[in-house]
Amino acid sequence: METRVLGRTARRILPFLGLLYVIAYIDRSNVGFAKLELQAELGVGATAFTLGQVFFFTAYAIFEVPSNLMLHRVGAHRWIARILLTWGVVTVATALAHTTWQFYLARFALGAAEAGFFPGVLYYLSQWFPGSHRGRAIGAFMLAAPVSFILGNPLMGLLMDLDGTGGMAGWQWVFVVTGIPAVLAAPLVLCLLPRGPEQARWLAPDERRWLLAELAADRARAGEQPHRARAVLGDRRVLTAALFFLVFPLSTYGLSFWLPTLIDGFGDLTHTEVGLVSAVPYVCVAAGLVAVPRLVARRDTPYTWIAAMLGLTVVGFTVTALADSPLLRMAGLCAAAVGGYAAQPAFWTLIPRFLTGAAAATGIAAVNAIGNLGGGFGPLGIAAVVDSTGTALTGLMFLLAVSVLGLAAVPLLRRALSPAPAPAPASTPDPASTTPVPFPAPVPKGSPHEPQ
Repeated sequence: METRVLGRTARRILPFLGLLYVIAYIDRSNVGFAKLELQAELGVGATAFTLGQVFFFTAYAIFEVPSNLMLHRVGAHRWIARILLTWGVVTVATALAHTTWQFYLARFALGAAEAGFFPGVLYYLSQWFPGSHRGRAIGAFMLAAPVSFILGNPLMGLLMDLDGTGGMAGWQWVFVVTGIPAVLAAPLVLCLLPRGPEQARWLAPDERRWLLAELAADRARAGEQPHRARAVLGDRRVLTAALFFLVFPLSTYGLSFWLPTLIDGFGDLTHTEVGLVSAVPYVCVAAGLVAVPRLVARRDTPYTWIAAMLGLTVVGFTVTALADSPLLRMAGLCAAAVGGYAAQPAFWTLIPRFLTGAAAATGIAAVNAIGNLGGGFGPLGIAAVVDSTGTALTGLMFLLAVSVLGLAAVPLLRRALSPAPAPAPASTPDPASTTPVPFPAPVPKGSPHEPQ
């Protein structure tokens, strides 16, 4: 039953959700390629241009929790369709930006439009997969991230080489072409994603009952849940997880945003060649996202693998920053990318262990919102270093420092999220084995033993 139900469910919903994430990631990372021309169009330095990422993730953080609460209320299928439609329109409209503030406004609008998509999908998966299978489901969904770079980077390189075609610059072609798929996918969400297992037509009645019983057992193990969003947001476990999660967006978005620039420094490459070479690290990421969640699930060792992957990231950034050979730099970039992405499925299995239902929707959104601020400040930190030193390679030292801090913080995360040990039951004496203590015989009045 377990193999049949969960296998069928995975085949029905994971490929489509993965396709949506491919579209989302391309629309989020296209600015890294547009940067090669758009920065000159706006006439700003690296730090000022990268500030657009801060606007994107600030809006993302502001609207993340409200978006996930609305998703819980109206249904994931309806709300995800709305998210796709609005972010597709905003991406296409970004091609009209010709001043710095227009660009900043477009990035803020995109963050507001896309807010809630990733945590919404994680919450949606928690409504379909029991805890023992959730890590592999999240890993399969997150495979879309490297796939988006493998497919999208060469595509965006080709679009950049269309510079001047049809009277549009290459960076304008990037935003127009990558925004259209989100608009087209929005109505498909309403047709292909059921609200929950109760509406799953591909499951027989006994299969639905089994799945609902497994999910109910997960909720029971999580214990009593807070009823107010304020209580969830004030939970020290949620806050600790959010602060720890900062490490991943800081490293992965910082890397993806600057990867085309780093590879452009390898030699005299065309935009198309930069796109092809920059897809290589994400082939390695795809392999990591298949292998690591399986290893985590085998012995339920999420913290061990989070630490191992962060260690790999530290090694990768160190090699990239210090090596002179383009081949060694590429090997370092591959290692850093694998570590930053492959640790995340293990991390995202931790939240549903203590939050379910609306509390899980709020908690996942809060962790993702606060953590994703790193997606803006990671590229900005690199840009500040690059502007001060004049070379993109030194900016990697910023990402290296972040990864080292994350690796050191894994034991603190484990201590904060691990359930407190249950108090030992108070021992009660066994009446049958208790020897009664006799009262002392009364002492006669006037006896020498009478207390004075």
